Amino acid sequence: EEGQMIQWLYEAMQQLPEKQRAVFALKYFEEKKYEEIQLITGTSIGALKASYHIAVGKIENYLIAKNHLI
Repeated sequence: EEGQMIQWLYEAMQQLPEKQRAVFALKYFEEKKYEEIQLITGTSIGALKASYHIAVGKIENYLIAKNHLI
C-alpha cells in the first residue's frame, strides 16, 4: 500500500507547476531547509514557503478528488 501511495503522490506532483514541484520535492523528499532551497533556487524564503504550502494544498485537493485521500 505504501508503494501505491507514493505513486499517487507522484501523480499529484505532476499536476504542479515546475517551480512548485521542485520546491515540494526539495522540502518533502530531500528534507531540505528553506535556507538551503533558497541557495539552490535563488528564491526568497517567503516565496519558497508560499510555493510549498500552495503545492501541499494542490496535492491534497488532487488526492481527494481522485478518492486517494480521506
